Amino acid sequence: MLLTPCPRPEPAPSRRRTRRTLSRHRTAALLASAVSVCLVAAAAPAEPLGVGDRLYPYLGNPGYDVTSYDISLTYPGANDRPLQAVTTIDARTTDDLERLNLDFAHGTVRSVEVDGRPAGFTSAGEDLVVTPERPLGEGSRTTITVRHTSDPVYGRNQQGGWVRTSDGLAMANQADVAHLVFPCNDHPSDKAMFTFRITAPNSYTAVANGLPDGADRVGRTTTWTYRTQHPMATELAQVSIGRSAVVRRQGPHGLPVRDVVPARDRRALEPWLAKTPDQIAWMESKVGRYPFETYGVLMAQADTGFELETQTLSLFEKSLFTGRVYPKWYVESVMVHELAHQWFGDSVSPRSWSDVWLNEGHATWYEDLYAEETAHRSMEERMKAAYGSSDRWREAGGPPARPKPPAPGQKIGIFRPNIYEGAALVLYALRQEIGRPAFERLERMWVQEHRDSTATTGDFVRLATAVAGRDLTGFLAAWLYGEKTPPMPGHPGWKQLPEDKAAPPLTRR
Repeated sequence: MLLTPCPRPEPAPSRRRTRRTLSRHRTAALLASAVSVCLVAAAAPAEPLGVGDRLYPYLGNPGYDVTSYDISLTYPGANDRPLQAVTTIDARTTDDLERLNLDFAHGTVRSVEVDGRPAGFTSAGEDLVVTPERPLGEGSRTTITVRHTSDPVYGRNQQGGWVRTSDGLAMANQADVAHLVFPCNDHPSDKAMFTFRITAPNSYTAVANGLPDGADRVGRTTTWTYRTQHPMATELAQVSIGRSAVVRRQGPHGLPVRDVVPARDRRALEPWLAKTPDQIAWMESKVGRYPFETYGVLMAQADTGFELETQTLSLFEKSLFTGRVYPKWYVESVMVHELAHQWFGDSVSPRSWSDVWLNEGHATWYEDLYAEETAHRSMEERMKAAYGSSDRWREAGGPPARPKPPAPGQKIGIFRPNIYEGAALVLYALRQEIGRPAFERLERMWVQEHRDSTATTGDFVRLATAVAGRDLTGFLAAWLYGEKTPPMPGHPGWKQLPEDKAAPPLTRR
C-alpha cells in the first residue's frame, strides 16, 4: 500500500501511522489547469484515459501491458533542479492502437520515439498522448522512448514523487504519483520489471530497487545501475541519491541485506540496522520465504511524516530512529510493518486501489503480532480498542474494502484508519471465526498463490472459504463492506464506544 505513518507511543491502540474496466473520459478543458507537461511538438486531438479504478479513475491506461521500464536519470548535484531523464518502456499491445496514453504530469518532454521512429505527442489531463508513425496492431511488441526532465520541485497541489532530503533525493510514489517522476502506466495492476541507471557526481551514492549491476565512473560522475528480479508496481519504485553509506550484511538463507543511511550517521544507526535479519526470519516463520532478491531500509534525512514500503528498500524518516520520541518496541514494530508489506502489497499487489486493505490490514496485523510476541503488547487489547472506534472509522472513511474516494487535492486521503486498524480488525475476526491453524494456513497460501502478481478482495474471500471448508462469503462481506461493524466472534461483550471514551483518532499523513 501506501504511506505508512509514524505512530504514537502508549496508549498502544492509538497509533499515528501516516500513511486507479475501460477508460472513462474527462474533457480536456476541465483538466487544463492541472496540466504541467511542457511540450515541444504540435498538439494533436487527445483525451485522458484510465483503467477505471473506482478511487483513481484516470490512472493507468488501456490497450497495452508494460513488460519493463528502463529509466536513466542524471542528477545535477542540487535537489532543486530538474534531472535529465530517458524512460524506455517495453510493452505488449492488447488492442489495435492508433495512439497510446502514458501517465506523466510533471516535466518537459523533449522527444518521443516508438520502435525507433519519431512519434507525435501532446498532453491531455495528466496523460502524455503518443501517436506513433504507424498504428500498432493488437498483440505486438513495442518500445516507447521518452526523453524528458524529472523535476523534484512541485506545485502546491501535487503530493509525493521525489522527496527532497537534506543531501539529495528519495522517492515516495504511493499511491498515484510515480507519473510525476517518469512516464508510466501508473496503476498497480500493471506490474513490470525495472532497470535504473542513475548518474550523479562522484561525491554521491545512488541506490535503487533490486540488485546492483555495476557502477561506472567517468570523469566527475558515476553511473549506478540497478535491476529488479521480480515485477514491481510503479508506486513502489525507489531511487535514493545522497551522501550515503550502504551497509551490507546477510539475512536468512544468505539473503543480501543492504541499508542506505546518511554516511555521518552510520555508526549511530547500526543498532537499528542490525535488527533487520531477525525481523525477516520472524516474518518467514509466519508466512514463508521472503519474496524478493534483497531487502534493506533507506533512512532518509527528510520530514515526510510517513514510512513507505518501496520494494526491496523501505523508506523511513531517519528521525524515527534518532528522535527518541517513540519507545524502542514500537519503532521495531513499525520496521516490521514495512517489512510485512514486501509480502502483502509488494509481492502480492492490489488489483485495484479498493483492495488496499489487503496491504495495510496485513501489515498492521503483523506489526501488532510482532509487538505482542516480542514486547508483550496484547493484540487482544489493541483489537478491542479498535473495535470501539470501528463504526466511526467506517462512517468517516468507508468500510475497509470500499474506502471513500479521496477529497479533491488530497489523493492520498484514502489512507485512513479504516484500512489500517479497521482492516486488521477484519483479520482478527476471521481468525476468531475459523481458528488460528486455518488462519495461518490461509496467510501462507495467500502469499504463495499470488506471488509476483495482483489479487482482489474476492480472491481473498474465495481462498478463505476453501481453507475453512465452508462458505465465508456472507461473514466476510459484512466485515469488509458493512456500514456497521458486525459482532466480534468470541467477544460478545465488545461494544462501540462513545467518542469521549474511545481511543484518540489516528493521524494519517
